[in-house]
Amino acid sequence: MNPAGVTLQPVEGVKNLIAVGSGKGGVGKTTVSVNLAIALAAQGHSVGLMDADVYGPNVPLMMGTRSSPHAIGEKIQPLQAHGVKLMSMGFMSPGDKPLIWRGPMLHSVMQQFLRGVDWGQLDFLLIDLPPGTGDVQLSLVQTVPISGAVVVTTPSEVAMEDARKAVNMFGTVKTPILGLVENMSYLVAPGGEKIDVFGMGGGRRMAEAMQIPFLVELPLDSQVRIGGDTGRPVALDPLSAGVAFHELARKVAETMAGLQKKAGPKITLED
Repeated sequence: MNPAGVTLQPVEGVKNLIAVGSGKGGVGKTTVSVNLAIALAAQGHSVGLMDADVYGPNVPLMMGTRSSPHAIGEKIQPLQAHGVKLMSMGFMSPGDKPLIWRGPMLHSVMQQFLRGVDWGQLDFLLIDLPPGTGDVQLSLVQTVPISGAVVVTTPSEVAMEDARKAVNMFGTVKTPILGLVENMSYLVAPGGEKIDVFGMGGGRRMAEAMQIPFLVELPLDSQVRIGGDTGRPVALDPLSAGVAFHELARKVAETMAGLQKKAGPKITLED
């Protein structure tokens, strides 16, 4: 949690800062982040996507852009693709060279991405977190007020065991849990049969047990993989496999609107 006496400063121009996390890798967290961002933008919101997974920055590949950002004055200009503003370490350090960084360096990069990028006016800034509950997550929750968190899992017991840790981490730092996304919920065979590759209903049961919203089941679909590999995510076509991501976007937007309404209007005192 944030150190005693430290006031968390919001990101200028950003209405809602949403973290997308998971307890472990391999559950499709970045796929969810990318398609959620595109779906929100398609529904009329101004959206940014910050790739905080500095060790495995896959957002450039999935969004189909490899350009290098430039600065105007002291502000880095985000790249744009599919109606979404983007920032990723993959733009700064392209190629296959690994980053070997410790906590203080990660903290500096996160602050640069949050404060040093000209995000402009955004309804939503999504932060694609690295897996786990480590230095990057700690750096974020100690320095910026996160409006809400989406946790991604698969139906398997192994994935859910780690997803529970992510939910508890956000709960510890008083971040509202917008809900749980169950990715790779089922595979639709050519004949139309649903195959539960990783189990059935685990995410919904976990959400009920932890008393958090269950947002959506996302199918295991080859079009999702192809879209990510080619830089044309499936959310670009809301009538295909992308329909579930648009449902997720609507639920996230509605949940955030509900939280803001519950919190009431902000009052500014003038001298």
